[in-house]
Amino acid sequence: MSELTSLTLAEARDGLAKKSFSAAELAQAHLAAIEKARALNAYVLETAEQAAEMAKASDARIGKGEARPLEGIPIAVKDMFCTKGVRTTACSHILDNFVPTYDSTVTANLWRDGAVLLGKTNNDEFAMGSSNETSFYGPVISPWRRKGANTPLVTGGSSGGSAAAVAAHLCLGATGTDTGGSIRQPAAFTGTVGMKPTYGRCSRWGIVAFASSLDQAGPFARSVRDTAILLRSMAGPDDKDATCVDRPVPDYEAAVGKSVKGLRIGIPKEYRVDGMPAEIEELWRQGREWLKAAGAELVDISLPHSKYALPAYYIVCPAEASSNLARYDGVRYGLRVPGRDITGLYEATRGQGFGKEVRRRVMIGTYVLSAGYYDAYYLRAQKVRTLIKRDFEQAFDAGIHAMLTPATPTAAFGIGEKGDDPIAMYLNDVFTVTVNMAGLPGIAVPAGLDAQGLPLGLQLIGRPFDEETLFSLAEVIEQAAGKFVPERWW
Repeated sequence: MSELTSLTLAEARDGLAKKSFSAAELAQAHLAAIEKARALNAYVLETAEQAAEMAKASDARIGKGEARPLEGIPIAVKDMFCTKGVRTTACSHILDNFVPTYDSTVTANLWRDGAVLLGKTNNDEFAMGSSNETSFYGPVISPWRRKGANTPLVTGGSSGGSAAAVAAHLCLGATGTDTGGSIRQPAAFTGTVGMKPTYGRCSRWGIVAFASSLDQAGPFARSVRDTAILLRSMAGPDDKDATCVDRPVPDYEAAVGKSVKGLRIGIPKEYRVDGMPAEIEELWRQGREWLKAAGAELVDISLPHSKYALPAYYIVCPAEASSNLARYDGVRYGLRVPGRDITGLYEATRGQGFGKEVRRRVMIGTYVLSAGYYDAYYLRAQKVRTLIKRDFEQAFDAGIHAMLTPATPTAAFGIGEKGDDPIAMYLNDVFTVTVNMAGLPGIAVPAGLDAQGLPLGLQLIGRPFDEETLFSLAEVIEQAAGKFVPERWW
């Protein structure tokens, strides 16, 4: 890892402002690192020429004293975000060689603020997965290894490519999407920081839809401060997305380092799940001690409907997916497999274009929305969702400012270890799905290493549109736990 690639985003921003190095040099250092790290399969598309052009334009602006908030900062973009003139496939065969003619609002905001695109990162196909093993382009390999072992590990999913790229110093920050934990779980598995903002904080326009009432864009970075810097640029109102809130974006960076004295932090008893490893319990205890030492008050709380979150999520989520994915038919864009008639065209295209996990979720979703089952499954799941949301509201109304929980039930597992067991894979989301069901903000922050030397994360859950409090609390954990960097093997 070169000196330039080991900088934090904030350090790189300051270095560019002082002209210690150029945006072109910074971009080139990262492109060289990406080239050497292809064994990780973090990127599905590298945009070296575009990066060079954007960096050159940034240097010109810096030279004129017109630098914008992210001027010259090289970042990676998850392949779920449409990028104008740059292939976007959601890592699915059915979107082969699809090149959008427009940018998503989130990426347009990043380019508006001067960021430089290094490439598109790998993800689970249509963001459906918890390990980044369902991608048409193959799994992402974690830059982390167990002590004394060479077993390739998963990065978590679905935003595994972004998490790996940040952890392996192949970019200074990256975008992700989080539908049930797809930012926070990979962040925990890779020792990075991942923020899932409040639903509506970032526009969903131009992001390939998975489950529209759950999807939310958010940032990955190697520090809490860097994550706050990125979110400020990503967030904001958007007339093109009716679910995007029209309210000003705070200066999230200003919240980093702010005192947490007097904040009441809820510890939900329902998150002590059966069979939880002792090291996760110990990590959670340690996190509580750190926050207490910083002046926060720890309060035991109950979120009684949490136990229903995972089954309700896996009804709502596939139902919305089956509806959203109906548009991929082989007629307008992407893969087309000929058939004897139009029905044959649809069937052949979808049969060959969608991977196994996507087909499974589409079939589950179609079933729960079908006549005779809608009330029994989808409608009931939505009622449960309302109860889950109400649990959180009651806790916040009682004076709780945020909640502390584990981010994942285990550290990263080996590639292929859970691939044949969808239920075991779905259980990886047990601590994260409630946040999406309730539309709340959540952040995963590295908090320690397990006995095998793999990173573990803690999760903080906040009040709606109160990401600032989460950044303040996450900074406390980050300062107490220290930074974790994988030993280079690639």
